[in-house]
Amino acid sequence: MARFAMVVHPRRPPARLLAQELAEWLASAGHDVGLPGPDAQSADLPALACADADVAEADLVVSLGGDGSILRAVRLAADAGVAVLGVNFGQLAYLAEVEPGDARSAIERWLAGDFGIVERMRLGVRVRTAGGEETGAPLGALNEAVVEKLDRGRSVRLGLSVDGRQFTAYRADGLIVASPTGSTAYSLSVRGPILAPTHQALVVTPVSPHSLFDRSLVLPPDTTVRIEVESEHPAALSIDGDVCRVLHPGGTVECTASDRPARLVSFGRRHFDDILKAKFGLGNR
Repeated sequence: MARFAMVVHPRRPPARLLAQELAEWLASAGHDVGLPGPDAQSADLPALACADADVAEADLVVSLGGDGSILRAVRLAADAGVAVLGVNFGQLAYLAEVEPGDARSAIERWLAGDFGIVERMRLGVRVRTAGGEETGAPLGALNEAVVEKLDRGRSVRLGLSVDGRQFTAYRADGLIVASPTGSTAYSLSVRGPILAPTHQALVVTPVSPHSLFDRSLVLPPDTTVRIEVESEHPAALSIDGDVCRVLHPGGTVECTASDRPARLVSFGRRHFDDILKAKFGLGNR
């Protein structure tokens, strides 16, 4: 018997229907199935609701949605080393491994041990006040950590240090620290470089800088990147697209490679260059 958790996109009716089918099938085979509370409600499976902490005790987390759902599943599972199987209900997901029609056979292969695991570097993120006090537990990001302005009408001044050495200060809309996986997310939209997702690196890219220097920095994974809010007004910290902290003047964010990578189930089908070609319509010339 195995323990499964499912993370389900709340606004994709086909994903909710598949969650119901998989839950019934797995339960009939004697497996345990749980869904985080909001997912259980949206999928009309209230009896299977579990706490977020219970997801990390599963043997496998199945994500039914797009890359956003996988990011949420990784956030719940990665610190405990639990693998995530992505079922694609997005338009073209970078992270999802299988299509909905193959979900059951993919789970059967996982149960039979016929699968691989791909590890993706995550960011470990620590937030401190101006006095150096750490605020809350360390955070993990699969795509990126972004320090950005709160006030639409003004930019923010952000000081950047690398391994304790001051690099420069940016007057900008924000600074992105991305993982290789995140190099095709927000960082790409501001002309950051594309890295193969199996690389190990930190990519630092300014957002709309008021400076002649607007290039990305690609740094070793064991680098500690420190961003300090040097403006007189606060900034926001976003992790994988979700605003999670307000940073007051003097507050800092430190990013380095996490020692707890994301673990994604793979069946050896997908190639990163093929995904890029499809995503951007790059035909053979």
